[in-house]
Amino acid sequence: MHNNLLVLQSDFGLVDGAVSAMVGVALEESPTLKIHHLTHDITPYNIFEGSYRLFQTVNYWPEGTTFVSVVDPGVGSKRKSVVVKTIQNQYIVTPNNGTLSFIKKHVGIVAIREISEVENRRKNTEHSYTFHGRDVYAYTGAKLASGHITFEEVGPELDIEDIVEIPVVETIIENDSVRGAIDILDVRFGSLWTSITREEFYTLKPRFNNRFEVTIYNNDMLVYQNQVTYGKSFADVRIGQPILYINSLYRVGLAINQGSFAKAYNVGVGAQWSIEIKRIEK
Repeated sequence: MHNNLLVLQSDFGLVDGAVSAMVGVALEESPTLKIHHLTHDITPYNIFEGSYRLFQTVNYWPEGTTFVSVVDPGVGSKRKSVVVKTIQNQYIVTPNNGTLSFIKKHVGIVAIREISEVENRRKNTEHSYTFHGRDVYAYTGAKLASGHITFEEVGPELDIEDIVEIPVVETIIENDSVRGAIDILDVRFGSLWTSITREEFYTLKPRFNNRFEVTIYNNDMLVYQNQVTYGKSFADVRIGQPILYINSLYRVGLAINQGSFAKAYNVGVGAQWSIEIKRIEK
């Protein structure tokens, strides 16, 4: 099942010709491909972010879509180049370096194959070791998306257990609080997207307009502590006020109405940034 759709993601940016070279290689393989861009603004080398953006996006694309994700700080090393097939019959072409973590955990992967570089590498690129995005991933992605090769022809099957996973922070649930990590930013607006799911937060039995004590630590350093309203949407609080809400991925978000929470309090992302949401007893 191939639908001629190819979706590209990378940390390359658009300031040089790298992304355009990938598009050119894909169109050389099949001029009728419909090529789209997920993002090329992944923070350089940030595998976690690449993984998260795939998870944020793949569910909204049709069955049979092929994704190419290249966030590859280990390019040229021993990390394997792979294609996985998801439970929804989509394909993701990527290094096996942690990029598949969120897809494996939250979407589901049914099979993984190593890209055979003898068959599925662009001709005359054997002596280039640093642009697999162009020479291996875009090329293989285009062959798959166009139906020029089947999934089985990608290369030898691997064990799903071989998928490299990034360690994730487990949510700690207590009687009156939940604690997790700040996974990522809603970049343009500066909202914080946490690892705490809606179900986990709802163990506190929240109601809209309830207030919660929100505490953010960077390692052990206190960065923020305040009472914050839980709302349905940003307009539930005045402009400039903080709000807790459930984001588009059914996780708890923390925002400032028409402002950037991340900039206002210099908050970063990753396992060392923890957030606790505590019920305030009436």
